[in-house]
Amino acid sequence: MTLSAGSRLGPYEILSPLGAGGMGEVYRALDSRLGREVAVKVLPERIGVDPDALARFEREARAVAALSHPNILGLFDFGTEGVTTYSVSELLEGQTLRDRLGGGPVPVRKAVEYAAQIARGLAAAHEKGIVHRDVKPENIFITSDGRVKILDFGLARQTALGAAPDDTQSPTVAGGTSPGMVMGTVGYMSPEQVRGAPADHRSDIFSFGSVLYEMLSGRRAFGRATGAETMTAILKEDPPELSESGTDLSPALAATVRHCLEKNPAERFQSARDLAFDLEHAVGSSAPSRTRADAGPRRAKRTPWTAAGSALAGLALLAAGAFLATRLHRYEAPRFRQLTFHRGYVESARFSPDGQTVIYGSTRRDQPVRIYAARLDSIESTPLDLPSGTVLGISRTGEMALLLGCVHRGYWIRSGTLARAPLGGGAPRDVLEHVTDGDISPDGQALAVVREIGARQRLEFPMGRTIAETDGWISHPRISADGQNVAFLEHPFYGNDAGYVSVARLRTAGVERLTDLNSGLDGLAWSPDGKEVWFTGNVEGAGAKDNGTRYSLWAARRGATPRMVYVPPMNLRIHDVSGKGTVLLSGDDRRGEIGGLLKGDLRERDLSTWSDEALGAISEDGSGYLGIEQSAPGASVDPFLYFRRAGDSAPARLGSGNGIALSPGGKWIANVQRVQETARLSLVPTGPGEATPIDLGTVQPRVAAHERATFSSDGRRFLFPGFEPNRRPRAWLIEFPKGRPRALTPEGESLALLSPDGETVAGVDARGRILLYRVAGGDPTEVRGALPYELPIQWEETGRALFIWDRTWPARIARLDLATGARVIWKELSPDPVGVLYGNLVLTPDGKHYVYRIRRVLSELNLAEGLK
Repeated sequence: MTLSAGSRLGPYEILSPLGAGGMGEVYRALDSRLGREVAVKVLPERIGVDPDALARFEREARAVAALSHPNILGLFDFGTEGVTTYSVSELLEGQTLRDRLGGGPVPVRKAVEYAAQIARGLAAAHEKGIVHRDVKPENIFITSDGRVKILDFGLARQTALGAAPDDTQSPTVAGGTSPGMVMGTVGYMSPEQVRGAPADHRSDIFSFGSVLYEMLSGRRAFGRATGAETMTAILKEDPPELSESGTDLSPALAATVRHCLEKNPAERFQSARDLAFDLEHAVGSSAPSRTRADAGPRRAKRTPWTAAGSALAGLALLAAGAFLATRLHRYEAPRFRQLTFHRGYVESARFSPDGQTVIYGSTRRDQPVRIYAARLDSIESTPLDLPSGTVLGISRTGEMALLLGCVHRGYWIRSGTLARAPLGGGAPRDVLEHVTDGDISPDGQALAVVREIGARQRLEFPMGRTIAETDGWISHPRISADGQNVAFLEHPFYGNDAGYVSVARLRTAGVERLTDLNSGLDGLAWSPDGKEVWFTGNVEGAGAKDNGTRYSLWAARRGATPRMVYVPPMNLRIHDVSGKGTVLLSGDDRRGEIGGLLKGDLRERDLSTWSDEALGAISEDGSGYLGIEQSAPGASVDPFLYFRRAGDSAPARLGSGNGIALSPGGKWIANVQRVQETARLSLVPTGPGEATPIDLGTVQPRVAAHERATFSSDGRRFLFPGFEPNRRPRAWLIEFPKGRPRALTPEGESLALLSPDGETVAGVDARGRILLYRVAGGDPTEVRGALPYELPIQWEETGRALFIWDRTWPARIARLDLATGARVIWKELSPDPVGVLYGNLVLTPDGKHYVYRIRRVLSELNLAEGLK
């Protein structure tokens, strides 16, 4: 939108254009209420027509406006008129740092003064939880009186929507009073931004380091000919030493710049406040230390006072040296060695008693999981003469606990037969069926087992003695060296890897949680000294979001905040720790992939767009489907809803949230969003229109991979999984337009589908049976011909049959006749099976079209030494 002089936006009269800003056109304007000149920025129209984008902009604008810091552009106001959204900020006189750098490098002392001001501004914002995400010379303004202002703070999330990732030399439209410039270049991104991971405050510190490097040297730290080359340099290369630029500067200042530009966020300055402190001290000592050749030694009369002063000065120098040594210390990097070299998923791995052999269970190509042995002095792995399965534990006596015939039946949960076998060879002895996880005591005398009892999971040690129980699920039980404690991951939501690190203490018969609830946990082992529990996951708090999407290595102990052990450039999963402290880890590439057969397709095709996607629903005619672009655990980004039509090459984004159903005709999406700690349901149009909130009273909708929400064919009834506070989930029915939700299934039974006529619900009970519930009331009836733990995935359009699935991959979908119990295989879906653990699928009522989502994990097993 272009404004002419004399036009108005609210109380602001436009005086003249100032040029293009980072998010739109910028104008000089007069605030008629206060009689002052201001800068008005007109934002892209897409923000005004997108309620989610507008709400996010308003939240961030309020946060930035509350900062009121001398080194951050003051944001006075924002408003909307129709679809026009605008922000109002202070009017600046001066030039951007980009303009200043057009004349070459900035003198060292002046560069450090500017940098200290930038750092103070960043620190003020970071302490309020605001991250810039786009620190670069175009967004640094130097006023006529030498004050530095950071521009577009907190708004970078919006500008990033229009960024061109291959643009390495974007022109900047310079306006002497412009409060913002066009989007800059990829040359100032942090490694985590390049990888597509969420950017926290330490990402700003890396970008700041790139800016400071350019101020001191006159050249970009990572400038290359193309965007791809620049991003590769950011990820893998260090910039040339500043000394090569011909600029004289102190070693301490050069070290400060290097410290900002560490590839690993954990090795950078951990706060902009600390960085500002270093720079403020560098202002007085930014010149290099020199010895003048013509300066002869000078002698001064020494007195007790001068001697004391010298001693104090010496102590001060020692203290300063110790401080800087601590601040700039580089710990010795851990050493890694790869053990496996095949394409597949490593299920679990353990050290042998002597620590020289690793026993692990892994898939290879299209084969089921098998048990292998690898010597540490070899790169070869040998399959053991054992049935298909994986290893759960190895005792000091060489006795193995195995899980044989294990199958993933959804999510991360597996099931199989617990068995024992000697490490030296021999046939395994079956112990217990339907076990999901376990371990063997160090002396080999007892087993810990996790198994499902009805709708609950139970941890037993020794077998038969319950030491923990949950409505969710339990994974990775590990018995301590003295056999008196069992550490495990306690997941409160069935199938979701969010959870606690917990320890069951046998002496006190109690369970103690060592961590708060975290968004993703996978992998656990006792530390070498047995005083800590080491685990991999996303820890919230204690720098929780410092690494965004990564499953990092942490240590937990009683009464202490979890301690970060190692932050990797990829997802880690811990399997075991030897007595000598060698750690067995797998690096996991985890992806959610989408495939299917839509209307008009001649064959099944890959529909994946992003690295991790979830699946919501398919339209009744197969002409499109609903998906969710997921942020990884620990990320501060909401899931993004999209709809993809059969003929489209790319999906259309619709806003944030988790879509759980499509209405008949595909006009409305039932969408679940989190507002603080509460889940809310609304109907979002797939075309033009506004979202309609649905009042559910105290009931909260629930989002889970295998649970579906469904409409009746006339769209008047809607069935969804949900729960009331402090109650277990169940299926709820609501009648539009003004009905109130009522429970249709017992607590703990939330997996259910509504029939086309809206009169019957097919649900799965705690024993895994498919039952039919009448909406009008009465006792449920069991579906004949269904096998335990099969899932109903769709009512046939006639209402006389169900399409059902046993949750395994490759997927075999059967049509089950409700009157006779007769079943026939309807579809067989066989995507590339390598590393596929689980998935879910949706089917049209006529069974002709479908979309599925699979979770693929490819692993490499590694040894790590030097982790402490």
